[in-house]
Amino acid sequence: MDRDKIKQAVSLFLEGIGEEKNREGLRDTPERIAHMCEELFEGYESDASAHLERTFSSGQKGLVVEKDITFFSVCEHHLLPFYGKVHIGYVPDGKVVGISKLARTVEVFARRAQIQEQLTNQIADAIMETLCPRGVIVMVEAEHMCMTMRGVKKPGTKTATVSARGCMEEPDRKQEFFWLLRGEV
Repeated sequence: MDRDKIKQAVSLFLEGIGEEKNREGLRDTPERIAHMCEELFEGYESDASAHLERTFSSGQKGLVVEKDITFFSVCEHHLLPFYGKVHIGYVPDGKVVGISKLARTVEVFARRAQIQEQLTNQIADAIMETLCPRGVIVMVEAEHMCMTMRGVKKPGTKTATVSARGCMEEPDRKQEFFWLLRGEV
């Protein structure tokens, strides 16, 4: 990440909106934004497969679900935040991954300029390609600040996306996943 370019861009942005970039409250803003960008976009420096490669042998044949994984990301269209929950289900094929590794996988992709549909697919693909389960399903529910604070201005509106691979594409398996999300099984 090029901190100097970020600081220059923020200075130009402040000038562009009519601000005095050297006033007391803004003097250190370019540096703060550069530091923030290192944190918000650290996913570009990470490889999701590194989190999914350490597995444990398991005879588990049923669906494993980890739900309500909180995430924060930045919309690539407006550079405004979107945030919500990710729910992941997978059917192991002889091996499972530590539960924190699924949350770490979410973080890798959420910490990039992103659209929700792509985020959902990237998580599903990474789990399928690295963990090699019989199937995986990922559901993302998020609120987008680009809809809340600008444009249509509809706070509280949530967008849901689902991506399924392997045996989780089967209707019965999908239904089982959604039942587990609602706590009905």
